[in-house]
Amino acid sequence: MAVLNKIRQRSLFLILIIALALFSFVLADLFKNSDALTSKSQNIVATINGKEISREDFMFKVEQLQRQMGPNATTTQVMNRVWEQEVRQAVMETQFEELEISVEKDQMRDLLKTSLATNPNFLNEAGVFDENKMNEYIANLKETSPAGFESWINYENQLASNALNQNYFNMVKAGLTGTLAEGKLEHELEGNKVDIKYVQIPFSSIPDSIVEVSKSEIATYIKKNKKQFEVEASRDIRFVEFKEVASVEDENVIKSELETYINGRLVDERGRKDTIVAFSKVKDNEAYINSIAASDIKFDERFVFKSSLPTEFADAIYNLNEGEVYGPYKHDGSFKVTKVIAVKQIPDSAKVRHILIPYKGAQSADPEETKTEAQAKATADSLLTILKRNRSKFPEFVTAFSSDKGSVEKGGRYDWHPYNTMVPEFNDFEFEGKTGDLGVVKTVFGFHIIEIEGQKNKTKAIQVGTIARKIEPSEATTDKVFRDASNFEIKAGEGDFEALAIEKKYTVRPVNGIKVLDENIPGVGNQRPIVRWAFEDGVDVGEIKRFNIPNGYVIAQLVAKHEKGLMSVEDATARVLPIVRKEKKAKLIKDRVSATTLNELATAEKTSVRTASGINMKNPTISGAGREPLVVGAAFGLKEGETSGLIEGANGVYMVQVTKVTPAVELDNYQASANRVEQQKASAVNTKLYNALKEAAEIEDNRAASQIQ
Repeated sequence: MAVLNKIRQRSLFLILIIALALFSFVLADLFKNSDALTSKSQNIVATINGKEISREDFMFKVEQLQRQMGPNATTTQVMNRVWEQEVRQAVMETQFEELEISVEKDQMRDLLKTSLATNPNFLNEAGVFDENKMNEYIANLKETSPAGFESWINYENQLASNALNQNYFNMVKAGLTGTLAEGKLEHELEGNKVDIKYVQIPFSSIPDSIVEVSKSEIATYIKKNKKQFEVEASRDIRFVEFKEVASVEDENVIKSELETYINGRLVDERGRKDTIVAFSKVKDNEAYINSIAASDIKFDERFVFKSSLPTEFADAIYNLNEGEVYGPYKHDGSFKVTKVIAVKQIPDSAKVRHILIPYKGAQSADPEETKTEAQAKATADSLLTILKRNRSKFPEFVTAFSSDKGSVEKGGRYDWHPYNTMVPEFNDFEFEGKTGDLGVVKTVFGFHIIEIEGQKNKTKAIQVGTIARKIEPSEATTDKVFRDASNFEIKAGEGDFEALAIEKKYTVRPVNGIKVLDENIPGVGNQRPIVRWAFEDGVDVGEIKRFNIPNGYVIAQLVAKHEKGLMSVEDATARVLPIVRKEKKAKLIKDRVSATTLNELATAEKTSVRTASGINMKNPTISGAGREPLVVGAAFGLKEGETSGLIEGANGVYMVQVTKVTPAVELDNYQASANRVEQQKASAVNTKLYNALKEAAEIEDNRAASQIQ
């Protein structure tokens, strides 16, 4: 009791101690992860010109776009698309707000009227857009379908955004004109011409080997040209791939199994009765292929021409007699055994016309279709009866009854098309019948009234059945791959990754310059987990990790971390070395030259004096030397007969003498040239304005920190 009394007496003190301990624990965690103090990096994907994009809103738009783009688009591709949309919208909204431009009610009404002018839901009896119908539609949506009303609001917002963008771009274009002075300059840049004589001392005349460029010189160049060498954070990795691929033994087992179907079997490997009839003797081929042999390729009863058979085996299969079997052969990732079941002559192309009568639930039928299957068949049969008496009514019935919009405008006709173009039932009627046949055929789309208008080139076609086994690794093979990958992972972690790979004869693949939002790893495709790992806090250079990939494993090692900032000397060397080397070669050339005339220079450098005529500033190219803007510009600064000093160009050092100056023809009016200048400016607005605004915007990209990737 005494102890309890003491605890009660000091309860306030104990509470304070516990509170301070908890507070220090929270503080320690906060300092360990400073972003948690505001949680901004977790909840804000980006801040663009002060506008925040929340993680929740961003991911909602990603989910919507993912549904639109379908499963073939990767999550990263979708996220990048949404990112670009969000950045553009925020950048442009900044401009709209600064200029105080918006889409008001009257303009929105006009936009909707223009956009929906041909929508049948909003047209009156005269085929004219009716605003009252649209208002009724919107009011009904608001009352009955919140999701539908939200979609409508999004549609209006998109219209408004497009209109604002167009207004903004038009305003910028309106402020860009081509003045007569600019027109005259444009005319003169193209029309002023000079003829020159010149001597070129090419940089290639000095071997690269004698021009040393130090790392410090490269570093100095990088610092002087910082903007050109700013880089994002990146990582370098290397990896070894372990593929789960069928071994020779696995393939032999598959071939052996297929041989069983070719030859038949009375007892299995254990001596038990297990009768398997030889494929060549089977009558019910479909059941045998699909059920008994359990083929990876199901039976298809349609006939095929030689051109549809696997190219390298087409002759062997096409020349078989009915009942004969070919195989096993390796094709398209499987071993196959193929049997010719039947042979007949079939036209290789046909021409038909048809009328499609759909019913409720048929594929591609209008959602508002009300006819039952029985009613659709009755309609088709009735039309067929009339057409058998009078085929001239076919075009009229196509227009009145057919739901196949793709053929209605052509009188229901499908012109010459090859065998197996249409769905099976349609195909069988048009190719197994004869020209002039008229009948009703049911397909997944409804009931077709078909008339065969023509057939061409009857050719041998065969019906084949194929037993196929996909070539896959056995369990023993996949187990071995797993063991090999695991052993390499363990031993590489203990020693030298590359040396071990060389010892084991594994291929090491380096991947450099991976960015934080990348998803593709060359050689293994979309592998976001590898990229995320490479950028995780706490993953040090040299660390190794195993990743599961489709049909195998990757053992990856982090080789280097490159932080955001200026490119390292090592990474920039490939770009900078030729530039600095060229500068040093130019200095060497200038230092050794004392000649003041073209002939002296040509003699001293053991080269010749060359000529070029008709040079202009619009296209600063010198015949025999290539594009040389600085040299051409210097030539236009000389008077006729005047010789320049040494000029450092793109391809060498030059001395130039102007031999003739031909001024552009003076015009009475330069408006045509001014108009061209204006058009060039307007075109530049379309291609360059947004990029310029984006570059000037303050964009804080938190996608990586907010863990959306």
